[in-house]
Amino acid sequence: MIEEKLHEVERAIEVSRQKRTIADKNAPVQLVAVTKNHDVAAMREAIDAGVAVVGENRIQEARQKHEILDRQVSWHLIGHLQTNKARQAVALFDLIHSVDSVHLAAALDQAAARLGKVQDILVQVNLAKEESKSGVYEEELPAMLAAVDGLIHLRLCGLMCIAPNYEDVEQCRPLFRRMYEIFAKLKEIPGRAANIRYLSMGMTHDYEIAVEEGANIVRVGTAIFGQRQY
Repeated sequence: MIEEKLHEVERAIEVSRQKRTIADKNAPVQLVAVTKNHDVAAMREAIDAGVAVVGENRIQEARQKHEILDRQVSWHLIGHLQTNKARQAVALFDLIHSVDSVHLAAALDQAAARLGKVQDILVQVNLAKEESKSGVYEEELPAMLAAVDGLIHLRLCGLMCIAPNYEDVEQCRPLFRRMYEIFAKLKEIPGRAANIRYLSMGMTHDYEIAVEEGANIVRVGTAIFGQRQY
């Protein structure tokens, strides 16, 4: 069942990629299988069916799974991260999507330095300015990026956003389009272009529109695994 649903999502991504009007139709899209609240057996089934990247929201859950998964896979942190858990996050994750403050970035830099690692990160942008979501506002982004530039143990790889959960999913489209415009401009800035490669946006309810508008990472859980186990 998981394998079948996974391939349905992969096919939908390909269809959406061909509908792009601004972004490159040939640019690949990385699927992050969101495994939070799903057990290790389901993770193994998905990985055996072709999943290469898993996304987790919570440090403790990810650490427990990491110890027993017994599969080679890339780990992405996609949920809000508390500063006091920065060291654990750096130890566990290949890419952290949710860097939403200078304070957190500095903590991650210090943690990475202690571990002798350069940590790949994305800066989370709260484009819709939702109070319930983390992320820097668009007007705060230049200062955030300037601060990250000075942290030598972080590698800025791009941007992430979460769209509002609109009943009409088409309402997400302008936001995703604006995020792609911001991402494209960021890639053109001298000194940053070499590492800027990821635009993480789109989840189960809106990933197809996100891909159409230029996302090259989508974070999909329910469409692959079904409803979460609580």
